[in-house]
Amino acid sequence: MPETTYAKAISSTLAEAMRADPRVFVLGEDVAHGGPYTTTAGLAEEFGTERLINTPISEAAICGVAVGAAQSGLRPVLEIMYIDFITLALDQLVNQAAKAHFMSGGQLRVPMVLRTQGGAGYRGAAQHSQSLESWLTHIPGLKVVMPSCAEDAAGLLTSAINDDNPVVVVENKTLYFRREQVPERIEPVPLGQARVLREGSDVTVVALSRLVHEALDAAKSLAADGIEIEVIDPRTLVPLDLDAIVASVRRTNRLVVAHEAVEFGGFGAEIAAAVQHAAFDYLDAPIERVGAPFTPIPLSPGLEDAYVPGAGEIESAVRASLGR
Repeated sequence: MPETTYAKAISSTLAEAMRADPRVFVLGEDVAHGGPYTTTAGLAEEFGTERLINTPISEAAICGVAVGAAQSGLRPVLEIMYIDFITLALDQLVNQAAKAHFMSGGQLRVPMVLRTQGGAGYRGAAQHSQSLESWLTHIPGLKVVMPSCAEDAAGLLTSAINDDNPVVVVENKTLYFRREQVPERIEPVPLGQARVLREGSDVTVVALSRLVHEALDAAKSLAADGIEIEVIDPRTLVPLDLDAIVASVRRTNRLVVAHEAVEFGGFGAEIAAAVQHAAFDYLDAPIERVGAPFTPIPLSPGLEDAYVPGAGEIESAVRASLGR
């Protein structure tokens, strides 16, 4: 199979969507120059700056333009350079984009995609490294996806662009330049369909975004001790494929949920509560959660490395679930 990167998969998908549908256009800070992570590199040369629109540094304006364009029949893909700054676009995203279809009695549709980047690892400190996906999952009317690999980044983005609802695609900046093998033709990934990446019989591990790879690394270490974990990537947080997670827990009887976001109030709590309600009689141990501590992300490389959860924390949670 050919190789590509997560970033290249995104740019190739955007190009395919723009070739297929003249209503699709991209706007955001520096997108005509490729963006900070090259996810829109080369698109302006092919499609021109009328469809690759560099904007001022105003997240509220970027999102507001996209909402209006979507309601007018276009299919905008906007980029908010860091998820930390989605705070400035929340009024437009939460009170306009997410509510328009409902408040218009179904007369309005908002087929827009908001792409943004989250996660630590680039020494961006407290204002450029957060994972805020749980904020967005609390808003009825928004769909939220978190691809963990190049194939899913392309497949989920295709489905998001084709969706008639506002979709937020939360990418992880540390994954952009991972080289991966992908199929010659990447098919759209249906929103709301989880993926079992590794089968196991002892503990189910549901991991988000970058933590998927950490869970797979933990699985190798645990397997050496005879512990087999099943690793599930939800891929889409809203809608959530709860059936796939519950089916796995009914086989393994244990659950660990892992994400990079702060553990307190993170999306892992929603997964844990939903599984506890749906599969209480199958659980042989308390559900374990893995997340970041309740503190801003430090700038110091050593402190950031200690702050960000990884394979070690997942392995410890699995052992705790098993009483080992």
